[in-house]
Amino acid sequence: MAVFESQPFQQKTKSSMNRLVRRHPGLFGVPFVLMMVGASFGMTAFTQTRYDVHDQKVKHVTKEQELRLDKNRKKFDIREEYFRLSAAPDEDWESKRIERPKGLPEWGVPPTEPPAKTS
Repeated sequence: MAVFESQPFQQKTKSSMNRLVRRHPGLFGVPFVLMMVGASFGMTAFTQTRYDVHDQKVKHVTKEQELRLDKNRKKFDIREEYFRLSAAPDEDWESKRIERPKGLPEWGVPPTEPPAKTS
């Protein structure tokens, strides 16, 4: 029968790099984190370029083309629309008063009576 060794297989095959990382984990962790943060800042330039190109494509389209309006159509003027609406007659409606419940005075709930004085 085979004799089992007292040390596991993986401990025997450790390299010097594994021992170095195990003793000083910052040698691997700190550069990794710095690389991730640096890549994040580096990617901002590419992302900004993407949005700038998209903005240029959108700016080439005029409002009329965007809304697919006819060129002969009358232009909208907010001042003209304001004067048109202010000159319009009032709507055909009247305000009607709702009847109050019985015993309720004109301006709301009546004050409660003061307690009776006992002598």
